[in-house]
Amino acid sequence: MTLTLAAVEFQSNWLDVLQAPFMRHALIGGSLVAIAAGLLGYFVITRQNAFAAHALAHIGFPGATGAILVGAPVTLGLAVFCVVGGVLIGLLGRRVADREMATGTILALATALGVLFASLASANASTTTAVLFGNLLAITTDQLVVYGLFTAVVVLALALIARPLVFASVDPAVAEARGVPVRALGLAFVVLLALTITMAVQVVGTLLLFALVVTPAATALRVTARPGRVAALAVALALGSVWGGLVLAAMVNLPPSFLIVALAVLAWIVVLVATGPRAARRVNRPLPDTHHAHAHAH
Repeated sequence: MTLTLAAVEFQSNWLDVLQAPFMRHALIGGSLVAIAAGLLGYFVITRQNAFAAHALAHIGFPGATGAILVGAPVTLGLAVFCVVGGVLIGLLGRRVADREMATGTILALATALGVLFASLASANASTTTAVLFGNLLAITTDQLVVYGLFTAVVVLALALIARPLVFASVDPAVAEARGVPVRALGLAFVVLLALTITMAVQVVGTLLLFALVVTPAATALRVTARPGRVAALAVALALGSVWGGLVLAAMVNLPPSFLIVALAVLAWIVVLVATGPRAARRVNRPLPDTHHAHAHAH
C-alpha cells in the first residue's frame, strides 16, 4: 500500500525494504566509503586537492566505460585509471599551480577517452549512467570484498603516515626542510585518494562525488581545526548522510545518491549558519600541534 504525495511515493513497507539483501549491501558498502572519504577529506581540503579529487572521479570514467567495453569489472577499470591518474598528477604537479595544470590536462584526455569508450559501449548505457550518478543499491558481494580491502588500506596507511602527512600538508616548505619526505607522502596520499574515489563513484557517482569526499570534512572544519577531531566528525557526518539517505530512499523510493548528497549539504548549511563567519578563519589558522608533527615524521 502506497500513498502518493506529488511525484513521491511513500512506501509503507519501508522497514521490509531496509532488511532486503541489496539494502544490507548498500549499507555496508556506503559505510566503508564514508569511513575512507571522511578520513581523507581533511587532507583534500588542507592540501588544496579539491579540484584533483573531482578530476580523479572523471579520470576514472574512461576506466569504467572501458571496462564495460571489454567485459571487465567496473571497479577494476575505475581503480586502474584513478590510481594511474593520481600518480601522474602527483609526479607532474609539485606546486599547486603546476598540479592544477597537470590535472586539467590529464582530465581533458581522460574525458575524451570516456566519450569514446562510452559511445562504443552504448549498449550498456544504464551502466554508464550509474557511473555518472552512482548506484548504491546495485553493490555486489564481490564489490563489498574489494571495498573492505580498499578501506583497510586507507585506514592502515593513514595510521602510519597521518602525523607527517599533516605536517607536509599544512606547511610543506618547513616539513621538507626538516627532512619529511613531502614528495613521497604526496604520492601516497593521491593513491589513497584514488582508491577512495573508486569506491565513492559507485555510491554517489562521478558528478556528486564532493558530497562524501569534501563536504563532510568542510563541515567538520567549521567546528574544529584539530586533524583528529576533523577526521572523526567528517566520518560521522559521512556515515550519517549515507545511513539517512538509505532510510529515506526506502521510505520514499527516491535515488539514494540524491538523498545522501542532500543530507550532506544540509548538514554543511546548518553548521555554516550556526558557526558564523569566525569559524571560516579556522581553516587557515595554524594547527596547535602542526609544528610538533615533525617529531613523529621519521
